[in-house]
Amino acid sequence: MQKCSLLLAALVNAGFIISHSSLIAAEPLGYKDTPMLPGQPWHVHDPDRPRPRVVTPGATFSHGAPPPSDAVVLFDGTDLSKWKCDKGEAGWKVENGYVEAVKGSGNIRTKEDFGDFQLHLEFATPEKVVGNSQGRGNSGVLIFGNFEVQVLDSYDNLTYPDGQCGAMYGQYPPLVSAVKKPGEWQSYDIIFEAPQWDKDGKLTKRANVTVLLNGVLLHHKKEYIGKSVHKEIGTYEKIHESRGPIMLQDHGNPMHFRNIWIRNLGEYDKP
Repeated sequence: MQKCSLLLAALVNAGFIISHSSLIAAEPLGYKDTPMLPGQPWHVHDPDRPRPRVVTPGATFSHGAPPPSDAVVLFDGTDLSKWKCDKGEAGWKVENGYVEAVKGSGNIRTKEDFGDFQLHLEFATPEKVVGNSQGRGNSGVLIFGNFEVQVLDSYDNLTYPDGQCGAMYGQYPPLVSAVKKPGEWQSYDIIFEAPQWDKDGKLTKRANVTVLLNGVLLHHKKEYIGKSVHKEIGTYEKIHESRGPIMLQDHGNPMHFRNIWIRNLGEYDKP
């Protein structure tokens, strides 16, 4: 038994997994040749980083939540009129009250820009499991196209912790893992505060985010180190916008999204 366990561990570390009594190539479970994250003892996408404990969410939380009166409805299940596609046309498919990411069609982003906001959206990863690690049910909510809250099928799916569902991609894993099974609808409620610069272009406030997945808190006013990037440490050097679009990522998987609305955050004592 010990020899079998050692063999399995060696296969996983070598980039293979056992599935249906056969060996198949696996997506990388992490990297040790990436930079160290500032102020942390971990590499970017470090496979040795502790994995968040699993929390089973309630059956529903904000699933199907109707938009408040001051919300901007970005997708109501009928059309993509509030969105544009990076490749010039909205190639995502709308049917049955949801929009499906079509492989190769490119990312979609809102036509309108936002600053500080409260965002609600619901997503479902493919019911039929295909792939593993980052190759399974992958997408993302990219705020201003720069700051990513990861979308991934992380249910019984081993990957690097700062890339699992709910991660501030490449920077911080979620506090806990609260994902549902493949094919089930899940809800994101995201509160974002935009970065700020002074008149001389000096960064005065980092972007921060509060994230609830299926009613479970994953991050609370956690600051982004910089732009979300793969295998590198992002910075604020080439970002000077305190407003921007909301982007949904085409990562080659047929992801479903529905009920997307957003509220601009106001200020105290300002009507």
